[in-house]
Amino acid sequence: MYGTEAAEVYDLLHRARGKNFEDEAEAVLELALGRRPAADSLLDVACGTGAHLRVFGKRFDQVAGVDLSAAMLELAGARLPEAELTQADMRDFSLGRRFDVITCLFCSIAYVRSTGELEQALRGFARHLTPGGVTVVEPWWFPERFTPGYIAADVVREGGRTVSRVSHASRIPAGSRMEVHYLVAEEDSGVRHFREEHLYSLFSRQEYEAAFDRAGFDVEYVPDAGRGLFTGVLRG
Repeated sequence: MYGTEAAEVYDLLHRARGKNFEDEAEAVLELALGRRPAADSLLDVACGTGAHLRVFGKRFDQVAGVDLSAAMLELAGARLPEAELTQADMRDFSLGRRFDVITCLFCSIAYVRSTGELEQALRGFARHLTPGGVTVVEPWWFPERFTPGYIAADVVREGGRTVSRVSHASRIPAGSRMEVHYLVAEEDSGVRHFREEHLYSLFSRQEYEAAFDRAGFDVEYVPDAGRGLFTGVLRG
């Protein structure tokens, strides 16, 4: 889960690393609307700072977001004051309403700790979908595509602030571990350092597909240059 300090530089760093939230959101919309053309409501699970949700809000009459991080939701709320935002865990949230589309992007689904929790989260998505509703989920790397020891390093300058981020990925018994260190230098306050650790489960494609099926979805995996996307259509 992202804390306040990391949330403040989240969009800046990821855009500098080449992440295009707008193009990603448009690709997700194409998949979702291709399966549910008349959809007019969307829930973004693990919505973060609302960068994808802002794009979704241009297409749907009703958009909402769920995230475990209060710091991320505070930024999303400033960006999307009209959206319904809820702090909750993707494994057991309950909003008391249904949506035509549910998204869960940027490999956030891999924060669940087992295939049982993966199925639990997807069953929660199913409970919040209208009949025939669509979910689009971006996985973490499949085990055979994960690179232990991978190091990423970036430096971004914006105004009077310079931010550096260095991460190291490793394989652990429970899946994978991402250790991230940040340095933020500002003209008025000097240099500060903080670190975060993220644990991601390494589910196989077959494990994802089995969990979707057990949760009541007809699932399709759509490969691309990155990690690909799973698209599930709720049966019945």
